[in-house]
Amino acid sequence: MVAYLYTLVFGIFMTDIFRIPAPITLGLLMLPFVKKPLPPFAYYKECILFTIALFFYNIVGLNDYISFTANLITIVVCAFYFNYFVGSNKRRFNITVAMIYCLLLLSMVILVLDHYDPGSIDPIRAMMLGEAIKQSPAGLAITQFTFGYQIAAFAGFVFVLSYTFRQNIVVKILAFCICMTCLYLGMNRSAFISFSVASVTFLFIYYRFKAVFLVAAVVLMGFAIYTFVLKENADDKNNILAKDQAKEANDFNRANLAAENLKIYADYPYGLIFYGKNWDDVTYRNQVFGSGLTSHNAYLMFITYLGPFLGIGLLIGIYYKIIQLFLKTVNQTRLKSNALLLCLFFSFLSVSFNALSHNAWLVAADGPTLFLYFAILQGARIYEPEPEIVPVEEERTTVLV
Repeated sequence: MVAYLYTLVFGIFMTDIFRIPAPITLGLLMLPFVKKPLPPFAYYKECILFTIALFFYNIVGLNDYISFTANLITIVVCAFYFNYFVGSNKRRFNITVAMIYCLLLLSMVILVLDHYDPGSIDPIRAMMLGEAIKQSPAGLAITQFTFGYQIAAFAGFVFVLSYTFRQNIVVKILAFCICMTCLYLGMNRSAFISFSVASVTFLFIYYRFKAVFLVAAVVLMGFAIYTFVLKENADDKNNILAKDQAKEANDFNRANLAAENLKIYADYPYGLIFYGKNWDDVTYRNQVFGSGLTSHNAYLMFITYLGPFLGIGLLIGIYYKIIQLFLKTVNQTRLKSNALLLCLFFSFLSVSFNALSHNAWLVAADGPTLFLYFAILQGARIYEPEPEIVPVEEERTTVLV
């Protein structure tokens, strides 16, 4: 379990250590532990939709057979892991979730250490990931962009966990401090915005109108943490504020990139694949995208290639059940059986928002996002409230004398 989840959450597919694709190897190693008879496979629809989406995007659009194969294998094996290995076993499900977030916590610890001693930590990062490090400081990720998904998933989960499991005020403050510290040191503005959206949404759903005061208190607490703790004790060059103020920050302004992408989309409204074009064919004269840069918006790039009908249709099909379960769960936020599911939902919401500023996302088999997707679907099956049994009154017979 540790080996498979490690490769899944950190996006390890095939390196010098794992010469055979890790998802296949570790997926097969799980089969002897599966109880027989095998339960029916519950994710046929999702796997078919993923396959269609990957085929049109990776093969028809990008002509990238390697990414298609790797992503499809990762997605299908993850579905097999939850369906067959976890199954209806609540203990295995809880251990799986705990293990994933312990691994993410390890990544957060490495982030903090990397700020203070990158010369010693970066070689360890490279060894643990099996690849050369491209950006630092970060946790167990090659780049800071990839690490942003880990922070978004971790912070969204920890923050909501302190509320849904009804911890005392000290634990809630500690959880918030941990989240803010990781976000501040994580060098990822989009992760901070994604966490903010997810946490504020949760507070308003959980506390209704009282959330206004909580949000105000959270903002004041965040300002206090920055002023009295982080500002004086953290590296003033490697933090989210310093990155935002850097000159090169404007070169990757996501709003400008999205606006330029929309102009290109307006010229090819049915999707690039229907015009026989790819990204390089339509951007070679564009000053922003001429160097090969994308719009850094996973959903927008997907629709740009597949068009509104095929692209949006596939997105609705893939996300429909998640949205349906989310609406059902938020209407029962106080149920103890929904506590863990709420944590997973808002962690998934956080990483999904993060994809608005980056290329990695669910269909690209991003580790934390893919895990959360199938964890929510499987968790909803495991924690589904049992139907209430209404006692039937015993029939009374009248004896006529």
